[in-house]
Amino acid sequence: MPSFLNLVDWGERVIVMVLTVITVVVIIAALIQLIVNVGNELFADSQQSWLGDDLIKVLGDLLTVLIALEVLQNVTSYLRRHVVQIELVLVTALTAVARKVIVLPPGSDDKPQLLAGLGIASIALAGAYWLVKRATIDPALSARSRTKPTKLSQGEDQFVPHDADGEGPNAADLQR
Repeated sequence: MPSFLNLVDWGERVIVMVLTVITVVVIIAALIQLIVNVGNELFADSQQSWLGDDLIKVLGDLLTVLIALEVLQNVTSYLRRHVVQIELVLVTALTAVARKVIVLPPGSDDKPQLLAGLGIASIALAGAYWLVKRATIDPALSARSRTKPTKLSQGEDQFVPHDADGEGPNAADLQR
């Protein structure tokens, strides 16, 4: 049975490597397209400003490259650690939804279902990201912040530092 599992593991690695190569090719092609589009807009001999629809198209292309880079990070992270990093997946999804909102075509305000869906997706992804970040905080820190402070015994000063051996104030710390 271990030989079958080794074969499955090997096949999985090959597929992930092929996906990585394909993703790198897509990123390079998208980056070249972005550079060409920006170059054409900047150096074109036209009198029109590209701050309207052309700017939105450039921002969409830029965010597409960023999304592709995040997907590449997801794939390489999985290849290295065999773990799907949920935080990175959520950031990628948030970037994709943000891109969709930014590049909405004119007349999209006539589609309330689309706008509501994008709003719900944004809120759900942001909430999920917040929950993941909150769950990955240092457990000692979060446990301390949730507990009530302990009462000091009589005569004990909370702000007086002690020596390394715990016996009395440290003179160097008291001078600060």
